[in-house]
Amino acid sequence: PVPPSPNLPNYKAIRLYPSLCFFEGTNVSVGRGTEFPFQVFGAPFLPQEEYGFKFTPQPNTGAKYPKHEGKVCNGKKFDILPKAKINLIHLIKAYKNAPKKSEFFNDFFNKLAGNKTLQSKIKQNWSADKIYRSWSNGLEHFKNIRSQYMYYSAN
Repeated sequence: PVPPSPNLPNYKAIRLYPSLCFFEGTNVSVGRGTEFPFQVFGAPFLPQEEYGFKFTPQPNTGAKYPKHEGKVCNGKKFDILPKAKINLIHLIKAYKNAPKKSEFFNDFFNKLAGNKTLQSKIKQNWSADKIYRSWSNGLEHFKNIRSQYMYYSAN
């Protein structure tokens, strides 16, 4: 298959994208400007003792001006693919480890999330599980609406 983007070069990056794309709305790099975009995340300010993987973003085909260009980022590299659902645990932990919480999120975050609710819950110290549970009514409502358009059932 042809990669859909230089920043989604393989199946692993595509599978990790739903979880890691939220970092695009923060001051944390998702590995643009490395050989493993959307397979890592990190920032110079994340504590080295908790984030042992290091990478240094440099300009390349997929990232002319990568976030934290030329700076060593402490982060995490994903060797094992998570389950298909969105994983917020790493985003929440990175926020908690940010020394300047007021500078963690940028204006793009709420566009990625669809509204300001997710950012607000993270700032209020909600756990990932509590956030997932808060989505259940909306998901059920969506499934009910969607059901009238489904020709085939998964059951």
